[in-house]
Amino acid sequence: MELGEAGPGVEQRAAAVADATCELVDTVTPRTWSTGAVEDAADAIDMLAEALAAIDPEAARALAAVPAATAALRRRLAPAATQDVPEVPAPGSGRVRRRGLGPGWKGVRTTG
Repeated sequence: MELGEAGPGVEQRAAAVADATCELVDTVTPRTWSTGAVEDAADAIDMLAEALAAIDPEAARALAAVPAATAALRRRLAPAATQDVPEVPAPGSGRVRRRGLGPGWKGVRTTG
């Protein structure tokens, strides 16, 4: 797989995520996590995996196990809470999820 030029702001945002992750890893120990912090980190992992899976079908296959892994982590954190409450899927809004503008988008051109 060969990728082209990054879209506007993509490299900077990816670098910021990587830097924040390194700072988090340097800060935490097994005893300093809270349930909320784990939830936030698991949500970030899920979103990053979804974004990377959109690259191509092979990337999607490679990352297919990530949502199940983060769901297992969430269940491990609160086993009593997940056993007491039946899982009910959230109602859909009926709107299609935004997926971005896709590769090759160069921005809005104006004549001046």
